[in-house]
Formats: sequence, structure tokens, C-alpha cells
Amino acid sequence: MFLWAGAKGPQRSGHEGRVYQKIQYDVLEKRKTVTALKAGEDRAILLGLSMILFSVMMYFVLGITMMRSYADSVWTEESSCTVLNSSVVAEINCTYSCGSECWKSSRYPCLQVFVSLNASGRVLRLSHNEEAQDSNPECFYVPKCRKDSTAMYSMVLNISERLKLHQQVPCHYAPGERQDSALLTRLYGPGAIFHSLFWPSCTLVGGTLIIAMVKLTQYLSMLCEQIGRIKRLGLSLFEAARHRGRAASVSSQRHGAPVLDTV
Repeated sequence: MFLWAGAKGPQRSGHEGRVYQKIQYDVLEKRKTVTALKAGEDRAILLGLSMILFSVMMYFVLGITMMRSYADSVWTEESSCTVLNSSVVAEINCTYSCGSECWKSSRYPCLQVFVSLNASGRVLRLSHNEEAQDSNPECFYVPKCRKDSTAMYSMVLNISERLKLHQQVPCHYAPGERQDSALLTRLYGPGAIFHSLFWPSCTLVGGTLIIAMVKLTQYLSMLCEQIGRIKRLGLSLFEAARHRGRAASVSSQRHGAPVLDTV
């Protein structure tokens, strides 16, 4: 009997088989799409979190370096100064590295510059920046110690000639009478702080936007799926009601009592 029956289960017609295969193909394609979207969303969220973490670390590093120096700086006022005197007053000993655990001594000239503050007429000693002020407040510029002291001397003399040529120079000074020195430039001024915080801020905003866009996309996808499910459920209920109405109409016609199809 089994030889005559052939197949073990019910056979589908050609149309039903094609429909069944199409449904299987659609389900598999949907699963692949959902899996790919899920992987992409995970990578995007990971990228956003990495950008936020990097920006927080940059804020921490800048906070303990540049921001702290900017907050501790007393040269907060800016004005113009007139160069009164620019001359080499002494030679300072310094040491330079000549290899691993090898240090040799050299000398560099100490350029001393005095200026008159145009805003108040005070006479102040001018330094190049905060590093020169911390290294040697008596000298305008502290060059990097080198073996060739002649080159350092020529460089300092060139700076002195430029200061004499430009009598009016910008300067930063401390308000009141707290400091007897002024700075030509500030390493940690408002402009430097802005440029230092600009890129970490952009990274923080970019990472936050990436995560927000991924979450918004997930929410809209879930909302569309719920709306589609409600529509499919309503359509199924409508088709079921219509089918029951037709079945009732056919049954009534068979029993001789005509019923109008209102669906």
C-alpha cells in the first residue's frame, strides 16, 4: 500500500507550494534584515559611547592642565606697552642632554626688558610667556639649552633688536599692584582654551547625537511595527466577519430564506 501511495504526507498543489516558498523566503529575508540592522545599531551605539568616553577623558586632561593654569593665572588684563629698555644683562648657566644619563653645561644670555604700561604708566618687567616667567622671571626669554652658546646669543640679540624696532607691543598684566611683571603672550589664554575645548565638545555632541538617532530609529521602527500589527489584525477581523456574512448568506439561500449581504 505504501508503494502505491508514494508520499508520506499530504501533497501541496503548485500554487500552494509557491505561496509557501514565498512566505519562507520573505521570513528569511526579514530575519536577515533585522539581524543586519541590529548589528549596525550596536556598532553605532558603541561608536557613540566611545566618542563620549574619549571626550570625557579629554575634558579631564585639559581640566588638570590648561584649565588649572588658566584659572591660576593672574595676568588677566590686556593692554599695550611701550618698550623702555631691552638689553642683555648677564649670562645664565644651563645644562643640556648629550645622551643617556649624560649632561653637559652651557650658557645663555639673559635678556631683560622693561616696559611702560600705557593704561597706567607703571613700569613693569616683561616676560615672553608663563613658562619664561616660571623658569627665570628676570629674563624675557629662556631659550632651550644647547651646546652652541653662540647660536643662543645670536637668537637673543635678534629678539632684542625686534623689540627695539617695535616700540609698542601688546602685554598682559595683573590688575592692581600685585605683580611687577607683564607677559607678551599667554599660553593659556581664552583663545587657547576655546581651541582646546572645541574638538572634545564636538566629539561629545557627535557621540550623543549618534546614540539619540539610533534610539529614535528603534522607537520609530517599533511604532511602525505596532501600527502594522494593528492594521493586519483589523484586516483579519474584517475578512473573518465578511467570510461569516457570506457563509450565513449562502446557508440562508440554501434553506430558502434570502438574506441581504450587508458586508
